[in-house]
Amino acid sequence: MTNDFTKTVQDTIKQATPEVKFNKNGYEIRTDILHMAKDLVKDDFQAKFAGWEISTQKLDGKVVTTVGMPEFPGLDKVLETAEKMYEFVNGQKFPSFTPSSTKKSK
Repeated sequence: MTNDFTKTVQDTIKQATPEVKFNKNGYEIRTDILHMAKDLVKDDFQAKFAGWEISTQKLDGKVVTTVGMPEFPGLDKVLETAEKMYEFVNGQKFPSFTPSSTKKSK
C-alpha cells in the first residue's frame, strides 16, 4: 500500500510540475521576435493614431485638419521590423545602429 501511495504522489507531482525548457530552437526564437515586432509596430501606430485623433478638428461633422492620418502598417512593415530585431539578436551589424557623427573626416 505504501508503494502505491508513493507512486501516486510522485505521479501527481510530475503532472503538477511544469516542463522547463532552457533553450529555444530557431523557430521559437523567430516566432517570439515576430510577435514582438508585430506588437512594436501596432503600438507605434496606435500612438500615432491617438496623436492624430487629438489634433483633428471637426466642423459641421467633417474632419478639418492639416495633420494627415497615419498609414496603417502592413505585413511588410512587421516583417521589416522583425528582420531588424533578428539581425540584432544574431549580433549582425546594420547601418541604422552606426552613428555617422563618430566618423572622422580627413
